[in-house]
Amino acid sequence: MNKLKLKMILITAICAVTTGFAQVGINTTNPLSTLDINGNLSVKAITLNGSAAITPIADGVYISLNPLDTDQEFQLPSPVTYPGRIYYLRNINDTYTAKLTTSAGNFFFRPLTSGGVPTIFMYNNHYRTFMVISDGSNWTVFD
Repeated sequence: MNKLKLKMILITAICAVTTGFAQVGINTTNPLSTLDINGNLSVKAITLNGSAAITPIADGVYISLNPLDTDQEFQLPSPVTYPGRIYYLRNINDTYTAKLTTSAGNFFFRPLTSGGVPTIFMYNNHYRTFMVISDGSNWTVFD
């Protein structure tokens, strides 16, 4: 019985180690990254309409912000909670400014390492569309 237990523990350990370093390939038989996609990729695109209250950004990757009045606030989640998360943001309204904030941290424009800002105002011809990536403490802005 002890040999059987030892064999089961050994098999379980081998399976855990093997799957712990797994790579997934989609349309490829030899994935070279954790996720290796040979083909097209679609991400969730949503539109958020502004309101009198803060509009939280909690879902989606490509997000169209539609403020219905000037300086309506759209709030990204904490970069601490979601390290590595990426959002593409676009103000689709030609009349009103979207006010972008975060529940924690600041926005740092690439390649700056200091001088972060807590708010970005998105309006016509100025920060109309950009990408943000969480570094685990703040949001890095790629415009």
